Amino acid sequence: TSVYHCAIITFERGNHNMATKRPRYMISVDNKMFEAIEDFRFEHRFQTRSEATAELIRLGLEAIEAQQDSAQHGAESGRSDKI
Repeated sequence: TSVYHCAIITFERGNHNMATKRPRYMISVDNKMFEAIEDFRFEHRFQTRSEATAELIRLGLEAIEAQQDSAQHGAESGRSDKI
């Protein structure tokens, strides 16, 4: 039987200073991912699980963007070599 953990993630948009005005959503994760988030949280000294999870998401999105930029530049340089 799998156990899932739920977390409510808060992201800041605009100039809202109150946490209650931030967009929120809930995710469920399995034990393995929960432990990985907890390990990351403590290794990087985040005060809350929400902060650690948001940072992991930010890092993942940056990695995807970098990968897409790299693929786009590779495709562009491949085209210039053929001209």
